[in-house]
Amino acid sequence: MNPVIQLDDLHKTYQTGEVEVKAVRGVTLQIQPGEFVALMGASGSGKSTLMNTLGCLDHPTAGKYLLDGVDVSQLDGDERADIRNRKIGFIFQGFNLLARTSALENTELPMLYQRHRIAGPERHTHALRALETVGLAQRADHHPNQLSGGQQQRVAIARALVNQPALLLADEPTGNLDSQTSIEIMGVFQKLNDAGITIVMVTHELDIASYTKRNIILRDGKVLSDTPVTRRLNAEHELAKLKQAQAEVKLA
Repeated sequence: MNPVIQLDDLHKTYQTGEVEVKAVRGVTLQIQPGEFVALMGASGSGKSTLMNTLGCLDHPTAGKYLLDGVDVSQLDGDERADIRNRKIGFIFQGFNLLARTSALENTELPMLYQRHRIAGPERHTHALRALETVGLAQRADHHPNQLSGGQQQRVAIARALVNQPALLLADEPTGNLDSQTSIEIMGVFQKLNDAGITIVMVTHELDIASYTKRNIILRDGKVLSDTPVTRRLNAEHELAKLKQAQAEVKLA
């Protein structure tokens, strides 16, 4: 079985005036199907540049990037856009939902950009199934302003899932959420990963990274460490502990 992600001596250099900025410097790694990886590092470590490259939003300066067996480092902009829509689901910190559009219609959006257009009834069916996966089918007709932050992020996750991608990329997905809602969202990710979905998540929060299976830390554009999570948090268990603590505070 091919790795979902294979990077071989990947480099990304930006030219800012006369200054050359080496954002990624020779990163080599593999991510296998079914992994759940946290990508971490301080500002300027190269994690955002690497995430953009993984998402086919940016092109490496040198090296090779294979996504689900396809060498995307050789593709032009249109070809990258096509493979991005087919093989990658994106989840952002800010949700990026259309305000005057229902949860169902927001979830349908990636299907509108497929090369082979899907008929309306079939789009509805796929979108509703994705909303059911994240536990939000009962809110399908609600607009974003009728949903909580956690519910909006679940819609964003459903939207990322709707094309059945090989890879989910999540960029600080709990950054705008409170502690309880963050744990709930990590619970959604853990269930998706348990079902076999490969997830790479950028986060700067150590506790959030503890819900994943593997932590890759970058510094100065290079991999500083790449380690399995040995004391992994279980979202369902952590949520129960938090609710018990909240109940005890109310009774005190």
